[in-house]
Amino acid sequence: MQRIIRKNAWRNLILAILAGAFVASVPDRPRERTVEFTYKALVNDIPTGAKKVDLWIPVPHDSPFQRITNLVINSPYPYQIDTLAYGNRLVHIRIASPQKTSFTVDMRFTALRKEHIQERLQGNNPPETASSQPDMNRWLQPDRLVPIDGNVKRWAQDVIDKANAKTDLEKARAIYNHIIATVKYDKTGTGWGRGDIYYACDVRRGNCSDFHAIFIGYCRAVGIPARFAIGFSLPTERPAGQISGYHCWAEFYLNGVGWVPIDASEAAKNPAKREYFFGAHDENRIEFTIGRDLTLYPQQQEPLNYFIYPYVEADGKPLTTVDKAFTYQNLAGSTVSSKK
Repeated sequence: MQRIIRKNAWRNLILAILAGAFVASVPDRPRERTVEFTYKALVNDIPTGAKKVDLWIPVPHDSPFQRITNLVINSPYPYQIDTLAYGNRLVHIRIASPQKTSFTVDMRFTALRKEHIQERLQGNNPPETASSQPDMNRWLQPDRLVPIDGNVKRWAQDVIDKANAKTDLEKARAIYNHIIATVKYDKTGTGWGRGDIYYACDVRRGNCSDFHAIFIGYCRAVGIPARFAIGFSLPTERPAGQISGYHCWAEFYLNGVGWVPIDASEAAKNPAKREYFFGAHDENRIEFTIGRDLTLYPQQQEPLNYFIYPYVEADGKPLTTVDKAFTYQNLAGSTVSSKK
């Protein structure tokens, strides 16, 4: 009996070490939050004589950690909902020879968001294989602002070597630790917010897109699939209100484990949550799109760096005179936590 107890104790200790003390930092039961969300796009100053105007708005998708219901779109023009790469969705409105110079589209939905905890890091649930995941090769390829060139590979390998990391889990953790220790969350000046890995590595500051450009680029550079996701954070300090802007995060893939969620920028802002945000995403967020360099058919310009705000083209040229507003309200059943 004592041998069995000792064996189990060693097994639990090893699992805790591999997970970076993750077991001790998460609750026993994943939390949930349900909100009613409103996304408003106001298109202004449509050029006189425009032959066609296109508006695209991202639509949040279902996932194992998110359920979208009661989707209602109020538009003065006909629209269609299309599916893009990686399961992303959008609303597309095309107007031929518009007579008005402005119009508004409202999108409302109910979102049930579940805390995403990678339980396989704790040895729970059957192992997962990469063959069960579509688009896996894409998450090893570069983005336009996240090249996997010689410099990025050298920088990533230097982080790995200094940490003496051997396994993919150790490598990802070394990259995560390096970023939150050396990059400051700072939205002053210009250049931040584009997710440009060269900018972020040079100035060592930026917002969530800059933090995760480094994480994703370094992971891919050492052969670990990693992907970008973008949406909105839900404030925890009030049950309803406005949201000023987007938030983005990342995941990396481990064979036998699956996708592991991380949020390096939130960890940098809140050192007490550094263990938590390696292996978990809280329930205080709504995911809209996955991936970068997205093409919105029949978009005529270059692919979008990322897709979270309304995008408009008039006669094939981007129209920037677009206002936007985002609001939320908690619904019954939410168990809001203050992990942010």
